Amino acid sequence: MGDSDLHYHATVDVRYSDLDTFGHVNNAAYATLCEEARVHYFRDVLDLGVHEISFVVARLELDYERAIPDVGEATVAVGITDFGRTSFTMGYELRYEGKPVATAETVQVAVDDDGRAIEVPDSWRERVAAARSDAA
Repeated sequence: MGDSDLHYHATVDVRYSDLDTFGHVNNAAYATLCEEARVHYFRDVLDLGVHEISFVVARLELDYERAIPDVGEATVAVGITDFGRTSFTMGYELRYEGKPVATAETVQVAVDDDGRAIEVPDSWRERVAAARSDAA
């Protein structure tokens, strides 16, 4: 992933409920941090509200670099890194107190009301291209 691929930055809250008995953020909470950043991305870059988003997550891959030790704010660099005909890939870089804590990648499939795969809208491709060029 290049820097222009992760062209959007979201701030997400690390909550007390994210902590586990080992005194750091539970590994499953990292996926939620990515999800929250993805929702911000769709709102701010694609101008879509949470109820206007029609896709399912088909794959999630997380690589952990270090534990998040406490509550606070995490920053997530995020962007759509690749488009297919009916799917798109998003990349994430999570940071806590300025230090990288994880990277992630998700693949989403655009779906209709019946859950069948549909083509990714051209308007999404255009808005992502514009956001990338603005970030460059």
